Amino acid sequence: MDRAVPRCAAFLHGAIRTTLAESKQMTLWRSQPFLTAAKKDGREDQVVKNATKIATHLIRKSPGVEPILSLRHLGHLTGTPYNMLRSVVRRDEPEPYRIFRIRKRPLANEKLRFRTIAVPAPWLMELQRWLNVCILEHISPHSASMAFSRGNSIRDAAAPHCGARWLIKMDIMNFFESVTERQVFRVFEDIGYEPLVAFELARLCTRLGTRSTHAGHPRYRSSLNRMEIKDYSDPLMGQLPQGAPTSPRLANLVSRDLDKALTKLADERGFVYTRYADDLTFSSREALNRTAIKPIIGAISGIIGDNGFSPNVAKTTVSSPGARKIVLGLLIDGDEPRLSREFKQKLRQHLYYLREHGPVIHAGRNGNATTFGLRRHVFGLLQHARQIEPVYGNSCLEEFAKIQW
Repeated sequence: MDRAVPRCAAFLHGAIRTTLAESKQMTLWRSQPFLTAAKKDGREDQVVKNATKIATHLIRKSPGVEPILSLRHLGHLTGTPYNMLRSVVRRDEPEPYRIFRIRKRPLANEKLRFRTIAVPAPWLMELQRWLNVCILEHISPHSASMAFSRGNSIRDAAAPHCGARWLIKMDIMNFFESVTERQVFRVFEDIGYEPLVAFELARLCTRLGTRSTHAGHPRYRSSLNRMEIKDYSDPLMGQLPQGAPTSPRLANLVSRDLDKALTKLADERGFVYTRYADDLTFSSREALNRTAIKPIIGAISGIIGDNGFSPNVAKTTVSSPGARKIVLGLLIDGDEPRLSREFKQKLRQHLYYLREHGPVIHAGRNGNATTFGLRRHVFGLLQHARQIEPVYGNSCLEEFAKIQW
């Protein structure tokens, strides 16, 4: 990087704020308005040229993303005080996350399991949402990834597997938490951001896990012995927090190499592969036997491990010809995904009790704190039904509309 480039944040402080506000209305950064505003404000020519060069390179490499030249520049773009951004990047305590645990559905013969949720402070939540809209939404994941991108749905993830004779379903353990700060840094650097900015963006999207837990895992320890900015040094690396708006899309982008390798394996073995978050699905219409399936599962597990993840062996299932096949809760034994019998029965029960006993009584018996919460829950089921089976879903919605709330 040119030695004058780091000075751009200080010299172009006002010009960046004005110009980027204008370019944001145009939804595309352009060099000429930037240069005009910088010249008008009397900014140093070399610094302006360096800043323009960085921004131009970025939008050529990743069209649509927002140029960010420094942490202070990001603060102006988002209206976030610089000292708050710097505090997160330095890993100051207390951390800006609210941590709680929710119980997972236990598997057979398994002890209680919990999922750790880390919800960002409101200001950090808004900043991460901005990063989603202005950066991450413009970067496409691998075509096998069917979640967390605009336009994708559960139906799209299940449809490629319809009519399969063999179905393999696997799960990745601690999907978000397995993604390290280094991997997130590489995502932002690949997008085109300068190394320092990419590092700071990675810190803003990750958090340190339990230090006692991470101390025994080399993958969470930094290999850097020296950093130019001492305030940024830390022997441990962060991870994606489950609960942050940026985590789903970043996990998808980090998983592009995983998806590429698994797609290649599937193509070679005559399978179809899709991934919905941490759920991996492989299907085949070929006449195979269980002897042929076992080495495929082994190869999949090897690729998952090579990409820094761990397969959840307890949740690996194989469905042979003649067995009931469900992908993400949808039946795939026909030409199109269908709602399961259990789902329809559950929805019918809700509508029956709401009609016969009323929302208040049903909310109490169903364990809902309020009728508002129950209404949202049932409406969500209806929307899902309409997405998968529109005729059936619309008929249930008509019945739902007649209920006196």
